[in-house]
Amino acid sequence: METKNPPAGVIISPDTLRENRIPPGQSLTVKWPVLDAFGPPRVTAADWRLSILGLVNNPVDFDWEQFNALPRVQVFSDFHCVTRWSKLDNLWEGVSTRHLMERAGGVKPEAKFVLAYGYDGGWTTNLPLDEFLAEDALVCTHHNGEPLSIEHGGPVRLVIPRLYAWKSAKWLAGIELMPDDKAGFWERNGYHMNGDPWTEERFGSGW
Repeated sequence: METKNPPAGVIISPDTLRENRIPPGQSLTVKWPVLDAFGPPRVTAADWRLSILGLVNNPVDFDWEQFNALPRVQVFSDFHCVTRWSKLDNLWEGVSTRHLMERAGGVKPEAKFVLAYGYDGGWTTNLPLDEFLAEDALVCTHHNGEPLSIEHGGPVRLVIPRLYAWKSAKWLAGIELMPDDKAGFWERNGYHMNGDPWTEERFGSGW
């Protein structure tokens, strides 16, 4: 499959450069299926807040206005769901996770993992710090030029293109930097602690 031509200045996720962009066990979809654990929460841009806490040098909170004043990036990536569909050629827009960590004063050396919190019923997901800080990882407000709908995690979701989509937490409320790995909602219910689609890390933690 050929990669579409994204706009100039866009960060290109490395998986879009593969000769075969569909991971094992996945099928291509044009539609964007809606999946979640608890259903959309009642959160709007007006009452949304993002907290960055844990092992950072300057824990910080952002409201909608403050978040949207931060420098923005665009990322061109594919999106792979553990339920076996893949949506290619996504253009995400938001704030780089790396920049958010800079605004939080930097990450402390003992930080190795991240726990992301959603507004939907205390939902969480975990991921390694290096995946969270990948060049193509961002906290996202727009998809393909349109604001994220509530069904797809708006007003703000995490996007981690190199892992299965459940790691890209919808309705993002908080990011906690931790020294040790801690299972999130789906991980506690049998999903893999890492979630690499190219090695089919779907189920079983292996730890």
